[in-house]
Amino acid sequence: MRRSEFQSLGNAIKDYLKVEKIDGKLAEIEAVNLWESLIGRQIARATSTIYIKDGVLYIHLKSSIVRNELFMMRDEIIQAMNQRMGQRVVKAIVLK
Repeated sequence: MRRSEFQSLGNAIKDYLKVEKIDGKLAEIEAVNLWESLIGRQIARATSTIYIKDGVLYIHLKSSIVRNELFMMRDEIIQAMNQRMGQRVVKAIVLK
């Protein structure tokens, strides 16, 4: 790298993550970590497992009542999560 091509450390790391195709996976992990703050503590307690695979958010729930509530709110949850992330990380939600 030449002297005239200085780059901040943050930008260098972002470029590296894009080249290695890791940035999408990190965004998915960050989105999963946002779950409780996005949906609330009470509903998060009824969640047993949550993960994202290929843009689909899979949520395993302990309560059928909570599942029905979340089913009605699917589109709003997708929109809020993507808005918080600043990019389209979640395309669909599967409730189990």
